[in-house]
Amino acid sequence: MNLAFADFKVIRIAKETSVAEPIELSFTAEENSAVFPHVLFIVEAGSKATIVETYASPAKNFTNSAVQIVVEDNANLTHYRVQKDSADAFHYGVTEVSIGRGSFYNSTCINLGASISRHDIDVKFTAEGGEAFVDGLYMLNGSQHADTHSIIDHTVPNCTSHQNYKGVLNDRSRAVFNGKVFVRENAHGTDAQQSNKNLLLSNEARVDTKPQLEIFNDDVKCAHGATVGQLEEEELFYLLTRGLPETLARNLLTYGFAEEIINKIGIESIKQELDKAVLNRLNTKLEG
Repeated sequence: MNLAFADFKVIRIAKETSVAEPIELSFTAEENSAVFPHVLFIVEAGSKATIVETYASPAKNFTNSAVQIVVEDNANLTHYRVQKDSADAFHYGVTEVSIGRGSFYNSTCINLGASISRHDIDVKFTAEGGEAFVDGLYMLNGSQHADTHSIIDHTVPNCTSHQNYKGVLNDRSRAVFNGKVFVRENAHGTDAQQSNKNLLLSNEARVDTKPQLEIFNDDVKCAHGATVGQLEEEELFYLLTRGLPETLARNLLTYGFAEEIINKIGIESIKQELDKAVLNRLNTKLEG
């Protein structure tokens, strides 16, 4: 569907170029409409850049996006993706990343909006020495439903991947995390770590998590894991004994759980905006 209706854009960072200012990609849709952005982003050899990809449609609509990224040899790309569409919106996005020799890709995905949303991220190492961070946070309430499906494909030797996704679910919301790491037959020296942690704030919230490793080589270092739970009673008791009201204590612990991912964001204005969005979701204010 995206290819049929796509609004194509191509962005190229020239070889051996360092772009100081973030490159901002902002997408919105009018009420009762659909948008189909399709971006090809090429970071040529030896270059360095930062992308800020934001979705903030204010009304009921449909977004179907595709972003293809090529990180050529010895290049460095930081990628922030923030989805904060209206609670009545529907959102589906695909991110495909190709990582070259000795290159570095650092991704942080924040999912706060839309009634139903899905994000597929596919990262492939195409030459030795690449490294990728593929991290994210989904924070849901009401009857929101969010899917995250990721593939990290180690097709070549001596590459490193880190994946850390966190979820905070309240009310009757539901999330799905399906992360798969492939280590191909010739991909010796692979180091792949994957984690998905979820915090349920109500008895009706639900998460289905399925981290997966498919390894076809013996000379690797790989681990994965998932947790689903509620706030730690000992931590909550500690704050209560210090005189904090229970609601504030619970919200502070939730904020701390989510903040690990938000703290990855190196652009202060975006980080402050996300901090505010998380705190508003918790009906909490922090001073100082």
